[in-house]
Amino acid sequence: MLSDVASGLKADREGLLKLFDYVTNRQVDVVVVTYKDRLTRFGLEYLEYFFRQYGVRVEAALGEEPKDSRQELLEDLIEVVNSFAGRLYGLRGRRRKELVEGFKKLLKEVEEHE
Repeated sequence: MLSDVASGLKADREGLLKLFDYVTNRQVDVVVVTYKDRLTRFGLEYLEYFFRQYGVRVEAALGEEPKDSRQELLEDLIEVVNSFAGRLYGLRGRRRKELVEGFKKLLKEVEEHE
């Protein structure tokens, strides 16, 4: 059993890389995740295609996470900002958190003015 607590945008997650090893070494038949978007935020179709080449399927234990499309878009935007803050600007810790919190505040203000 693998567990990974990290952003679905991050490609170098230890658990995900270990999962790739299991798949390519044909040590698994099924990958079970809580919700499919927990495996990756974008490009799930590519991972599912890759896994199928090794006879592995992806199953979501709880199906699709119940969200409206607006909430899902907002969460994806926050993940993108968080990822880019760390990658492009090398922000860590407090500064990164401030940027993400500021972005969340901006989104809330925009939503309130609609």
